[in-house]
Amino acid sequence: MKMNKKKSEIILQMARKLFARYGLKKTSMDDIAAEAKIGKATIYYYFKSKQEIFKTVVDHEWTILINAIRDAISKEISPQRKLRAFILTRISRMHELVNLYRVTKDIVTELLPDLEKIRESHFKEEMNVIKRILSEGVRKGIFKVKKIEVTALAMISALKGLEYPWVMDGKSLDIERSVDELLQILFKGIEVK
Repeated sequence: MKMNKKKSEIILQMARKLFARYGLKKTSMDDIAAEAKIGKATIYYYFKSKQEIFKTVVDHEWTILINAIRDAISKEISPQRKLRAFILTRISRMHELVNLYRVTKDIVTELLPDLEKIRESHFKEEMNVIKRILSEGVRKGIFKVKKIEVTALAMISALKGLEYPWVMDGKSLDIERSVDELLQILFKGIEVK
């Protein structure tokens, strides 16, 4: 039997819709099959488990996130504004996704190894975007960065630190204020005086 890409996309669309409505825990393979108007066995032909479907949905959302970041950056002129657009878009979108898919600490803990693999697969793209912005800032005499790779890595680590409280503990976050505070710390350390 040949895999039908259109059918797998329908399964993912319906699963995405159900995960958004009920969350991962309360969505069953039966629910996905009913919503997609196909047999449960057909779903298992394309995906081994509900977790695999969820991971595929997350991977797709991550690709959308990277594209949203690139779009936001393209609208800015200065390296400082580009960094702000990168961070604000990334954190805002991550926050939306956590709420949309009702991601809980239990789900993150259960799927952490898989979610980290997905994150790592997109990590290089994020690093490249930040490195380009930092390099532009250095070329324009705005940033003083000796090791762009290390600085980009530190920035991504700082972003992970901002994400952790609301993903793992469900704490609310004033996103714009948090981003501006993070940028204040970063810029005071890398802006030419």
